Amino acid sequence: MIGIALTEKLADTTESASETASEIVQDAEQKAGLLRQYMTDLLDWCMSKVGSLVVAVIFMVIGFRVVKWIIKLIKRTFDRSNMDVSVAGFLLSAIRILMNFIILITAASIVGFQVTSFVTLLGTAGVTIGLALQGSLSNLAGGVLILILKPFHVGDYIIENNTKCEGEVVSIDIFYTKLKTIDNRSVVIPNGSISNTSLVNVTLHDKRRAEIKLGIGYDEDLDKVKRVVLDAVKTVPGYLEDEVVDFFIDEFADSSIVVSVRFYAKIDQYWDALWSARWNIKKAFDENGIVIPYNKLDVNLDSCKKTDNRV
Repeated sequence: MIGIALTEKLADTTESASETASEIVQDAEQKAGLLRQYMTDLLDWCMSKVGSLVVAVIFMVIGFRVVKWIIKLIKRTFDRSNMDVSVAGFLLSAIRILMNFIILITAASIVGFQVTSFVTLLGTAGVTIGLALQGSLSNLAGGVLILILKPFHVGDYIIENNTKCEGEVVSIDIFYTKLKTIDNRSVVIPNGSISNTSLVNVTLHDKRRAEIKLGIGYDEDLDKVKRVVLDAVKTVPGYLEDEVVDFFIDEFADSSIVVSVRFYAKIDQYWDALWSARWNIKKAFDENGIVIPYNKLDVNLDSCKKTDNRV
């Protein structure tokens, strides 16, 4: 009995496996048939569109060459107009992409595709992608505004007032602006943020005014102090002789008279001029006996003797 049961079970298993294999074969044959049908339909469509395909290919080849010629012509125009390199590169890229897209759409219409449906699909996809990438699109728009309005250029030293980041502009990309700080760190600021806040362009002009405040004693000769300070300032690197130098009393403090000197220096030598001016002024004060007062604290200790009064 057991042998008969095992034989029947083995037969059922074999029959089930045969049915499964048969279904797999039928499914494969069906898919192969569908693939052959698709290939046949594609071949028939290509045969019916041979003329249109040839015309579309010729149109694209000629169109792409015309685009290259137009881009070269526009680039020469930008070069002659002394346009900023970053702005020119961005505009050329945008024009190239737009013109190539128009050529592809036109070629598709020549073949027979429904361009209106394709454009509608692209528009819907664009809206969806735009909602998903709002931050990136904001940075993109900010980059475009920076490149067009040019509040700063590569090589300028800027201070961003929102985050207080400052440094030399290394690059202006489409999405981010990169700065290099004085201590050689790299700072990356999103263009959307930097275009929506105020900033200070320190090196926009070719000169910058330096100011130094000094404390002198009330008994010092002001005319002598002025002469010594001006002579010390005029020897610093980057000093601009054509600009007016201001020397004035800034404040009457408790223990000193605070005077200020203002002078202009070349922008690329500003820090050297400021540091050298401080150094020269201190040495000149020492040589001419001019004292810079500072607060002093005198402590006097009185020794008290205790008297022992006994009755």
